[in-house]
Amino acid sequence: MEFFNKKHELADLRRLINGWKLKNDVIVFTNGCFDILHPGHVAYLSEAKKLGHRLVVGLNTDASVRRLQKAPSRPYNDENIRMSMMAALHCVDAVILFDEDTPLELIKTLEPNILVKGGDYHVDEIDPTAKDYIVGSAEVRANGGSVVSVPLLEGFSTTMLVEKIKNS
Repeated sequence: MEFFNKKHELADLRRLINGWKLKNDVIVFTNGCFDILHPGHVAYLSEAKKLGHRLVVGLNTDASVRRLQKAPSRPYNDENIRMSMMAALHCVDAVILFDEDTPLELIKTLEPNILVKGGDYHVDEIDPTAKDYIVGSAEVRANGGSVVSVPLLEGFSTTMLVEKIKNS
C-alpha cells in the first residue's frame, strides 16, 4: 500500500526533506503520541498541512509515551499501529518515530520551516520548563522558520474518548 512509503528512518527522511527543500517546498513538522486517532487529531493535522507543502509527523515510541505518564495502560495502540494510522492520512507526507522524551533532536536534524503544536501550547512562551512551551521553537526560529499554534477542535481528546468508553 502507498502509505507504507510514508514511514521513514532518520537518514532516509533527512534525504527526502532535502529533496523537498530543493523544490522550495515548505516543510511543516508536528509531533505527538496520537494514540487513539479521533476527529480532533485529523482536524489538527489537516490545519497543520495547510501551512506548507509537506507535513512531517514525529511520533512518540511506545517507551516514550510510557515515560510521559499519560496513563499506566498507554499507549493503547502500539507504535506500529499508530505509525500506520498516521501514514494513512492524506494530509501526512512522512512519519518518523522518536524515542526521546521530546522531539528536540529530531527537530534540530530535520530543520523544518514551520513547527506546529496544538492550541494548548503558546508560541510566545520562552521558558523551556513551562508546560505550554513548544519544544524546538527556539531552534526553528533560529533557522529562520516560524512556530504556529493551531486551535484544537473542541470536544475531542483521547482522554475524553477513553472516559466515554469506560462509562458506556
